[in-house]
Order: sequence, then structure tokens, then C-alpha cells
Amino acid sequence: MKLTRLTLDIQNGVASLALNRPEASNALDLELATELRAVVASIAESEEVRSVLVHGAGPRFCGGGDLKAMLASDDRLTYVRTLAVELDLAFQDLAALSIPVVAAVHGSVAGAGLALMLSCDIIVAASDTQFVPAYPGVALTPDCGLSWLLPRAIGQQRALAFLLRNEHVNASVAEEWGLVASVVSPEDLEPESYQTARALAEGPAWAFGQTRDLVRRSFESSRADAGVREADVVTAAANHSDARERMERFGRR
Repeated sequence: MKLTRLTLDIQNGVASLALNRPEASNALDLELATELRAVVASIAESEEVRSVLVHGAGPRFCGGGDLKAMLASDDRLTYVRTLAVELDLAFQDLAALSIPVVAAVHGSVAGAGLALMLSCDIIVAASDTQFVPAYPGVALTPDCGLSWLLPRAIGQQRALAFLLRNEHVNASVAEEWGLVASVVSPEDLEPESYQTARALAEGPAWAFGQTRDLVRRSFESSRADAGVREADVVTAAANHSDARERMERFGRR
């Protein structure tokens, strides 16, 4: 499909996926949601792609849902629900990929942009990034899985205070909370995040993908079920070509 809201570039095993509405702060509308689901599906089927880098064009990573598109719709309530559902499915598809996903965020991350960010595995933030719920400013509520993702990242009390107070959090606080993995200078964001994605692409991508799945599914599992699933997956990993080669190499040291 022709992309109008996103760009996709695949090199060295890394699928670089960018939100491409800089004039609208990369706001998320229904067209973007549709494109994102299609692109993620194509990545899932690709044998070439071994990691993904999600980022945004222009001065901001993502301003959240597109309020102008909502207001312009002839049926606002239907549009809001359809957008929330489609974006949520796209984010779930991204989180369900069998390869690792890196997010590079900058400028501002607001509303549903937080859910997109948290659907990725390793988040690298520019030091000038601001994180804000934005929902209270227009009397809306979290969507796209944010109420599930956020407390798992930073804890229930911090998540509730952040959401209800509509707090603006800078990158250093976000790192302290565990909202992001690392903070770099704005000029280093692109090379650092790409290098992270490239290193993951060069590593055991299958094992990385299974690791992300184990961690994400752990929130819905008992301790006993998690242990059984780990045993099943590590057994399968030991039979994978990546592991056989690396284990034998290690054994010859």
C-alpha cells in the first residue's frame, strides 16, 4: 500500500518506521492507524527484518490522537471509538511482533503517543523530551491500552498521579520512573537509537522476540504458569539454529 502517514525504510535488518505527519505533531488519525496495522503486518511476515525502530518526523514524536479529525467527523462518537479500537489493535500488533522494537522519542509524547511508545521494548529519549497525558485538558480518558501499559511501567500510584494531575514530566524524571530506558542528547538520539536497533538485529532475534513475549505475558500469568512457559520456550530456543551455533561455539572456548 502507498504510505501517506508513515515512512518505512529497511536496512541492515532494521525496519525504520516513522510517524510522518510533522505538520500535525504526528497526531494519530484513522488513516495512520490503518497504515500502521498494515505496515506491522508486513514486518511480521518479513524474513529480512530482525528489529524495528519507531520514531517520529519533525519536532515532536507524537501529539496523541488527532482532535481536529475527531471534530471534523460527521459522526464524532463513532470516529472516536473506531480510532481508539484501530489504534489499540495496531499497538497490540506491534507489541506482539516476534522481534525486538526500539522507540526513539523526542520533543513531546502525549496521550495515545504514550501507549505507542510503551508498546515498544526499549525506549530511548532525547533529553529535551516532555511526556504528558493530555487527556484531562480536553476531558477525555486514556485509550489505546494506556491504562494497562502505564501502571506496569511506572506503578499504579505514579500512573494515577501522572494521569489525573496531567503532569508534564521531563526526560530525566521519565528515566528515574522507568518510563524510558535511557536518555541521550538530542543530537545523539538518531545514531544511538539506530545503533541499539542494529545491535538487536545482529543478535539472536528469535530469542529476543521470545524474551519480549515472556515479559509482556508475565503480567497475565501466575508464577507457576510463567515458569512452565519459560521452560517450554528455553527448550525451543535450545533447538533453534541460533542457539545451537552459539552454544557450540561457546563450548569450544
